[in-house]
Formats: sequence, C-alpha cells, structure tokens
Amino acid sequence: MADRPKRRRGARWDRTKAQAFRRDRAAFAPCWICHAPIDYSLPPSSCPDAWEADHYIPVDDHPELEYDLGNIRPSHAHCNRSRQKRAGIDLLGTPSRDWRRRQG
Repeated sequence: MADRPKRRRGARWDRTKAQAFRRDRAAFAPCWICHAPIDYSLPPSSCPDAWEADHYIPVDDHPELEYDLGNIRPSHAHCNRSRQKRAGIDLLGTPSRDWRRRQG
C-alpha cells in the first residue's frame, strides 16, 4: 500500500490558512471548541493560546475538505491539539444567549 502524501504543507495550505486567519481575526471569532476569545495579536500556532486552523471534519476521513474554508474553524492551538482527530459535533445549535456570563 502506498504512503499517503503529507498534507498541510506548501503554498496552497499556506494561502488557505492565511485566508482563514484573516477571516477569523476580522470577526474576532472565538475558539469554536471552548468559546473563549483568541488573542489574534499572537502569531498563528505560536503558543497554546494563539489562533490555529482546525478542520471541523477531519481530513483523514474527508481529504476533499482539506482546503475548504467552510471546514476550517478558529481554535486555540491547545484546544485543537487536545481534540485531535475527533469530528466536531454541534449538538445544541446556536445558544440564545451567552450563558457563561453572570446575568445581573
């Protein structure tokens, strides 16, 4: 069986990742996994709290989605790496309000 080519290397991935970073930074998008803010002043993937491109649907299962911006979600580097290759699941949809803040 032939080895699968290494992905997420090269100019095409760099362009896709840069587009996703610009999109997420402009929207001040929070981490889709923990919902906490991301520090967009940090270089991508430079530390645990920095932005990192996360494939919502793992490309091992769906390689055709590797460069699809709709499959790339904003995440903290540590959230993305702790999630590993598990697919994302939105069980409840969009919350009606932010329940993490204390209502007063």
